Parts: sequence; C-alpha cells; structure tokens
Amino acid sequence: MTAIGRLFCHWSGKCKYSFQGKKFDKGEGLTVTHSRKRTGRGPLAREAQIAGWLFVSPMVLGFTLLLLFPMGLALYMSLTDWPLLGDHHFIGLENYRNVMTDAMFWKVLANTVYFTAGLVPLNIVLALLLALLLSRSLRGIGIFRTAIFVPVMTSLIVWSIVWKLMYATESGLINQLLLMIGIKGPAWLYNQDLAMPAVIVTSVLKNVGLNMVLFIAAIQQVPRSLYEAATLDGAGRRGTFFHVTLPMITPTVFLTMVMTVIGSLKVFGQIYVMTQGGPSNSTKVLVYYIWEKAFKLFQFGYASSLAYVLFFIVLILTLLQWQLRKRWVFNEGDA
Repeated sequence: MTAIGRLFCHWSGKCKYSFQGKKFDKGEGLTVTHSRKRTGRGPLAREAQIAGWLFVSPMVLGFTLLLLFPMGLALYMSLTDWPLLGDHHFIGLENYRNVMTDAMFWKVLANTVYFTAGLVPLNIVLALLLALLLSRSLRGIGIFRTAIFVPVMTSLIVWSIVWKLMYATESGLINQLLLMIGIKGPAWLYNQDLAMPAVIVTSVLKNVGLNMVLFIAAIQQVPRSLYEAATLDGAGRRGTFFHVTLPMITPTVFLTMVMTVIGSLKVFGQIYVMTQGGPSNSTKVLVYYIWEKAFKLFQFGYASSLAYVLFFIVLILTLLQWQLRKRWVFNEGDA
C-alpha cells in the first residue's frame, strides 16, 4: 500500500485493519492488511548447506559403514546360529541363554574382573605419583617424561614380545637379575598364580605414561594462590596434596578412571602374545574368549552374543561411574 493510501485511511477512518487474522473495523472502505511473507532460502544459503553436507559426508559415511552397520550386523548375528560354512538360522535369544549357562564364560569374566581390579588402581596411583614428581619445572625433566611416555607410542605386540622374552624362565632378563642375588626365578608365564600379575605389570608399564601426562596437565592448572593459602594455614605437603591438589584434579582422575576401566575390559593383545589364555585358562579374558569362539571355532553367532554382553557390561559400568562422580568429583565446572 502506498504512503498516500495510508494517509487517506488515517484521516478518513474508513479502513479495516487486520492483525494476525483479527480485523478491527473503522468504517466501510479499504482493508489494510500488513503481512510478512516468508521468503525461501536464497541460492547462497542452499550452496552453503550443500557444502556443509559434503564436508561432513566422509565422517557420516565412515560412521555408518564402520560402526553402525557392523553393530547392527553383529546384533543380528547374535540372534542366529551362524557357522563359517552353510546357512545361518534364526534362533532368537538362544545364544544369550547359552552364555548364562556357560561355565567358561563365568571363568573368563572372573579373569577379566581380576585383570581390571589389578590394573586400574595400580595404573592410576603410579601415574599420579609420577605426575607429582615430574610436574615441577626442573632442568632436564622433559627427558624423564619422554622416557615414561615412549611405551605408550610403542606397538603393543612388540612390547608384549619383549616382555615375554624378559619373563622367560631360563634366559629371561628378570630371572637372570634375580639369579645374580641368589634367587631362582619362577616360571612367570607358566604359573597359574603368577601369569595374570605378570600380564598386569606389563600392561601398567605400557600405558601409565598416558595417564601421567593427563595428571601433569591437571596439576599445572591448579591455581598457585590455593597453595599459598594452604601454606599460610600451616598445611604440610601431605595436607596440601589431599586438601588442595587432589580435589582440584578429581575431574581428570575421573576421566582416567573411565578410560582405564574400559581399556582393561577390552584387553586382548597382551594375552594373545604372552599367554594365549594359559596356563589352564588362568589368563583367558572375555575378549580373547570372543576371538576364540569366532576365529578358532567359527561360532560367529555365539561370539556376537558374547560381544554384546561385553558391550552392555562396559555401558553399565560407565553409566555407574558417571552417576557416582557426583559424590567425589569437585571443580567439575572449571575442568
């Protein structure tokens, strides 16, 4: 409507005004309706949207093909009798019922819990102690940090082979050192009581450097003013650690605990190289049992059901840790 028309309506009072569908009468005459039409997206916006989808398409495609599709296929396989050769048959939840009554499953689950219970506290405590020692700004401290972190970058297979040779009964380095002080070393990897602790120590030394680096970064972020206040209050080193340092780095402790627990439940490479589940199944863990069922006995359906059992165990433990963090994790908003 033109400016002259609006002026006429204002002075004559003979227009009908409408707002959001409701009309307001001011006499007979011209109806004035103000509306804003939604305009479609322009060509530049459409081009930007297409470009965005093109950029994210490799990740979406990889996520779909390498994660969602294999997970869906494994779920379907867990509901079937799927041999290496021949047709597969749908059997519903039969594989899961067989898992619950499988004595070997409970054996390997107990071994997995044993490995996790031994590795997680040892890894976190050792990493924290190393971080406290190496978080200071001293000359040459980077050499020690690098030396401890190098095993993290080393191939797991190579690391396991080296430690298997070191644990050798007759010619291993460890037993040779013990022999020098008059102690005859045991058969580390062939003793049911010593094999699992030996693998735990190997795994801790392999991965402790990662948690150490995370703890060093967290400790260096603690404000100096808190340490100064603790000193003025008469707190010693022990009190400062337990009342200042540890509470301030609890978000990092929580992160390392979650990652270490998940990693310990998925242990496979060390077991495969060093013990292959022996002696007498004393080191056979859940992932190794899944591999054995799938690629030695070719029971892919049963192995898939075991994999999903492991998935739900990891999920439940992670959710449980997430809920319990509210009781002991401080300074979470600033982490």
